[in-house]
Amino acid sequence: MVSPEASLGEGVSIGAYSIIGARVVLGKGSRVASHVVIEGPTQVGMNCQFFPYASIGFPPQDLKYKGENTELVIGDHNVFREYVTVNRGTVQGGGRTVIGHHNFFMAYSHVAHDCLLGDHIIMANAATLAGHVIIEDHATIGAFSGVHQFCKVGVHGFVGGYSVITKDVLPYSKTVSARDARNYGVNTLGLQRQGFSPESIHAIRVAYRIILQSRQNTSQALVTLKKKFSDRPEIQVIINFIEKSERGIIK
Repeated sequence: MVSPEASLGEGVSIGAYSIIGARVVLGKGSRVASHVVIEGPTQVGMNCQFFPYASIGFPPQDLKYKGENTELVIGDHNVFREYVTVNRGTVQGGGRTVIGHHNFFMAYSHVAHDCLLGDHIIMANAATLAGHVIIEDHATIGAFSGVHQFCKVGVHGFVGGYSVITKDVLPYSKTVSARDARNYGVNTLGLQRQGFSPESIHAIRVAYRIILQSRQNTSQALVTLKKKFSDRPEIQVIINFIEKSERGIIK
């Protein structure tokens, strides 16, 4: 069932028993399997895939929401597996939930209202984002993990399965634990797969030894990093992330 107010790009396919609501835009080449429901206002880019029982673009699960005109914006080449749920934004949170390009959402994962996701992100089975969460490029959220509202996961950050994230996850890091999440150093394998040079990985390792294992507090560690790595852009990413953190970082 396709609303006359929906817009379908060239080559879009829609399976049996799926419902495409009003003010839904499906980009060129996107494929919707059977038993999918997409409600608007939702904009979907090119070549996205929606598997059975995905529920996309419905109102936020937020008691403050009173039917305002908010939206969901999805980029290109995203995959939404079975039972994935993605909600629109709230007025209080900026009015839109945004997903970038080339992301992979495994079965039962959830993206709540006003989340901002970058590119090349993996959310494993039943991984859950509360509202207002920011996930940066190339991050991975492990199976059955939950990210608290207003938290941020840095670029190339890896959150292990069954983790509970209540503070910000540092870029390039491995963060794991069901009760008290802890930073276990550098996501070395992930960085190698993404083509980081040995020199860059070594610099990141040294930076994290200063942050996590020295006797310096976070402010002192930042001063040391600025002096020691003034010419390393990957370390500047870490410095900027910490300085802008509002909930504090997981150490």
